[in-house]
Amino acid sequence: MNVIPIVHVHVWEGIGEEKAKRIIEEITKVFEDLDIPKHAVEVVVHEVPKTHWGIGGEPASQKFKNQK
Repeated sequence: MNVIPIVHVHVWEGIGEEKAKRIIEEITKVFEDLDIPKHAVEVVVHEVPKTHWGIGGEPASQKFKNQK
């Protein structure tokens, strides 16, 4: 059986290049532990502005406006 996982990770904008790299590496390791070859795993990190991410009917930018 050929398995080619494509994992989409959605995070708030500003995660940065180093953390995105680590997310890609660590998710790939999970699939490697399941005997899926590293070269077959694709991970896409989507950075979404808080203004475009809704939680409980309001943008995250408003819901968490007092938090960093």
